Amino acid sequence: MRTLVTGAAGFIGSTLVDRLLEEGHQVTGVDNLSADPPVANLESAHRHNRFNFVAVDVTHPELPDVVSGSNPEVVFHLAAQVDVRSSIDDPLFDARNNVLGTINLLEASRRAGVPRIIYATSGGDRYGAPATVPAAEETPAAPFSPCAAAKVAGELYMGAYAGMYGLAPICLALANVYGPRQVSYRGAGVVSIFGSAMISGRPTAIHGDGTATRDYVYVDDVATAFLCAADAPITTTGTFNIGTGVQTTVTELHRLVAEAVGVSRPPDYAAARVGEIHVSALDPTRARKVLGWKPDTDITEGIKRTVDWMRALLDPRPLAEA
Repeated sequence: MRTLVTGAAGFIGSTLVDRLLEEGHQVTGVDNLSADPPVANLESAHRHNRFNFVAVDVTHPELPDVVSGSNPEVVFHLAAQVDVRSSIDDPLFDARNNVLGTINLLEASRRAGVPRIIYATSGGDRYGAPATVPAAEETPAAPFSPCAAAKVAGELYMGAYAGMYGLAPICLALANVYGPRQVSYRGAGVVSIFGSAMISGRPTAIHGDGTATRDYVYVDDVATAFLCAADAPITTTGTFNIGTGVQTTVTELHRLVAEAVGVSRPPDYAAARVGEIHVSALDPTRARKVLGWKPDTDITEGIKRTVDWMRALLDPRPLAEA
């Protein structure tokens, strides 16, 4: 299968690229190389003769030539501005990346005759503060941040292009994804934030009282969800929750990371952040029934794998228990 992956050098995108190559597919990777560390993320992919990389931003006018030149059967759209704090500070920048970039890719795909687009949309804050948790896809979208609003707008554009031009989009509403290759940035990637701080002997901080919950889904399971979507019949479209359905509090997550690292220093506490929801979990039933997907990685095992990756990356000296 010929595929194109936007955001190929990012945390989830590079994991998906490796899985596609492992399964024998042809991959064109597109990225503007703003991820950190983008070169390391694609190191294994560059060794494959079935991988071609193009450094281009999804908002740029040359993107259509890249799409038509690679002639993909499936486009995986993961390139995005995903940081909630950045979207609040600069909503115009967020919209240019997440809305205009998605429209540019849809136009490129339409002109190239791509039958299937699989879009990574927001799941963790897509539904705002729903009355029922875990939230199902029927729950009305009520984004709490510009980032989430832009991702939902992308879903609407996907639906519009499906109606106008016959494209077959599948939107995967991702819960809080964690795992190897995730780099903490401005409060995003809390597993990486806690883990890197603990490994390095630095203090950790919880924003709020620690009772906020999230649905944490391991990155390898998310890559599997994209592959399941690619294998679905072309008549399958719409939005699918990709999560575990399980709520984990920030306090519990901190404890799990501390156990994996082998430290016991308690966290500090700071004020809760504006624009962040208190409770979140996604019902993955529809993805299981229609796409044949389910999460396989227990959070304790997933955190252990992530901490092992961070230890190798940071190459620390043995730490005494804090």
